[in-house]
Amino acid sequence: MTNRVVITGMGVISPIGNGIENYWSSLTAGKSGVDTITHFDASEYKTQIAAEVKDFDVKNFGIEHKEAKRMDRYAQFAVAGAKLALEDAELEIDEENENEIGVLIGSGIGGVETFEKQYNRLLKRGPNRVSPFFIPMMIANMAAGQVSIHTGAKGPNVTAVTACASGTNALGDAFEIIKRGDAKMMIAGGTEAAITPASCAGFCAMKAMSTNNDNPQAASRPFDAERDGFVMGEGSGVLILESLESAQARGAKIYAEVAGYGMSADAHHITAPAPGGEGAARAMEMALEEGNLEPEEMDYINAHGTSTPANDKLETAAIKKVFGEHAEQLIVSSTKSMTGHLLGGAGGIEAIALALAIQNNIVPPTINYENVDPECDLDYAANEAKEREVSVALSNSLGFGGQNATIILKEYNA
Repeated sequence: MTNRVVITGMGVISPIGNGIENYWSSLTAGKSGVDTITHFDASEYKTQIAAEVKDFDVKNFGIEHKEAKRMDRYAQFAVAGAKLALEDAELEIDEENENEIGVLIGSGIGGVETFEKQYNRLLKRGPNRVSPFFIPMMIANMAAGQVSIHTGAKGPNVTAVTACASGTNALGDAFEIIKRGDAKMMIAGGTEAAITPASCAGFCAMKAMSTNNDNPQAASRPFDAERDGFVMGEGSGVLILESLESAQARGAKIYAEVAGYGMSADAHHITAPAPGGEGAARAMEMALEEGNLEPEEMDYINAHGTSTPANDKLETAAIKKVFGEHAEQLIVSSTKSMTGHLLGGAGGIEAIALALAIQNNIVPPTINYENVDPECDLDYAANEAKEREVSVALSNSLGFGGQNATIILKEYNA
């Protein structure tokens, strides 16, 4: 017998608002979080825009100044998201349950801000001036480590590093851990803080990001014929996944049930998706099979939808391959049109969007959709949120290296 797994708490730090209420109201209103970069002087960069987190103060999340100085921004986001999620779940971690609660946080890059700052210090001031906290601040597993330290969760502690699929892989792997009984609850999701000089320079060199610097809020335009690249975002999305038995025993509110999880590899190219979106299609098929769901049962897909020319048309092709004629009945949207692309953090905040769509029967829009691309011919909830019954919903995350992850949530029924 395997455990059913439900979502009982959610926390988000995002470019369009912190906390699920602010995040959801911005999503449904079609608010963009993209603007000119303020984290550093980007005036010489081809891309000068990003979706930065605003009004983030670590003190609001019980992180003291001394502690914060020893944590990279990506780990701060993770701890803040986890604390919001625990508060939302009305879950206290104590001696009785600490060993039954684990942490699984995904990050595609980790502490890149720390890496850049300390490398510059090495070059300018020599090896003896590098911080002793350089390594523990930089490594990609430290978000999960810090969440454990700050919450007291002593169960399984793991990190998913699968580029832009990291957040969804973290949620899917946490789902499997609870299903097989290795933990009763998991604090799971994704985090990223990669709006830094070197990171942005690297993506600019790849010509992967939008250069619509004059109109930042219209730059992320998934599925639009004039899309010219993704817009980088930052933040975290953290969820409390819990066995149904545990949730019922403590009278927890339930947002949705985790129904299925699939992951695959393109085995094709380090950055380009496989022809026809073949790898993404297999991940979706695997998630449907695990959830014992028919394609016709799907109501909404939160697409990877990065606003790059290749991704959007190939993801559309993958959806049509999996769902056949039913693809025309689906609503597909990309919330990256508002939040930008959080890289390893994307799967976390997008799973939260799925759960809220199920709870509220509202599909958030794809904003900036103005020009039809004949290769992107589905219903993308153009520019305005749509009221629709959402019982089953799916989120895709597709990463460099050809790593694909899909998670399915469904309305909880006892």
